[in-house]
Amino acid sequence: MRVLGALLRKELRLELRTLESVPGMALFSVTTFVVFHFGLNRPNIEGDLAAGVFVVTILFAGMLGLNRLYVADQEEGGFDGFLMAPVDRTWLFVAKAIALFTYLVVVEIVAVPAFGLLLLQPSILPVLPSVIVVLLLANLGFAIIAALIGAIAVHTRARDLIGPLICLPLLIPVVIGSARALEPLFTQGGAGTLETKWLLILGLYDLVFGLLSVAVFDPLLED
Repeated sequence: MRVLGALLRKELRLELRTLESVPGMALFSVTTFVVFHFGLNRPNIEGDLAAGVFVVTILFAGMLGLNRLYVADQEEGGFDGFLMAPVDRTWLFVAKAIALFTYLVVVEIVAVPAFGLLLLQPSILPVLPSVIVVLLLANLGFAIIAALIGAIAVHTRARDLIGPLICLPLLIPVVIGSARALEPLFTQGGAGTLETKWLLILGLYDLVFGLLSVAVFDPLLED
């Protein structure tokens, strides 16, 4: 746990000093909502359209964080130093996943109010606790997949392209599950109820890919 704490502090301090990921992700989200606000040529949206717009926007904002997740380690020799350290390499994956999860939470603190203000017809406040639960599960799934795929993509020349190309197909279940879970919450007045089955699907996906990523990350990093 001391190794995890040290790695996580390094990730968060690096982001606080450089501000390379979170500001860009947040600005991309808000800008995209502004584009949809004017591009759809309608005062507001709700239901499945609102859920789709929100989830896809957050997904592509997260890709900006994926592309920067391992860049400092690759360019400044962090990988070589970590491989020589007498510690379990899996802790690097866990630290990266937690860091990206944290970035997404911070971005959504900005993005959710902006979405509610610019696009959503019903007020988001009555269903905010349910929305938070869905987003936390979706964030976890994204962070797990991105932390694994980012370690592969960073060693390629076209890392900014390879990472999203590999990551997006694996995230389709997260997109479908979170959009379907948010759809009734984004209906008129939040009249719909959160369907538990979509939460279970998201949780199961997070669990399966979390265990798979932990199993393959160490040999992947060695190669």
